[in-house]
Amino acid sequence: IVQPKSIPDDLPAATLGSSQNLAPGMEVVAVGFPFGIGPSVSAGVISGLDRQFVSPDRKQKLDKLIQFDAAANPGNSGGPLVNMNGEVVGIVTAILNPNPSGTFLGIGFAITIESAGMALGSSPF
Repeated sequence: IVQPKSIPDDLPAATLGSSQNLAPGMEVVAVGFPFGIGPSVSAGVISGLDRQFVSPDRKQKLDKLIQFDAAANPGNSGGPLVNMNGEVVGIVTAILNPNPSGTFLGIGFAITIESAGMALGSSPF
């Protein structure tokens, strides 16, 4: 977790949404810096909810994830997953890639914004 010492006056705060109203088929965008290029925005849909992900080295297991198909690659992790109302509903966390390329094959995962808030020790609401 990174916490800035100060925030520029011209930087608007993101509006937090809720993952509670998400459903498969809803449109979302993933924002990030894939491969250091960005900022970049890609569009897709929620593919599934309450998913699990186990890291390739099997050392980390994540659950209660949002599965999405907006393009995400190395550099997108930590970026927001945003609904069509402009609200952050998740934080891009992982991509599923069964081959060694490490690039996006159509399955991305985000932790819910509620889980992100709890990880910080506070509710986002």
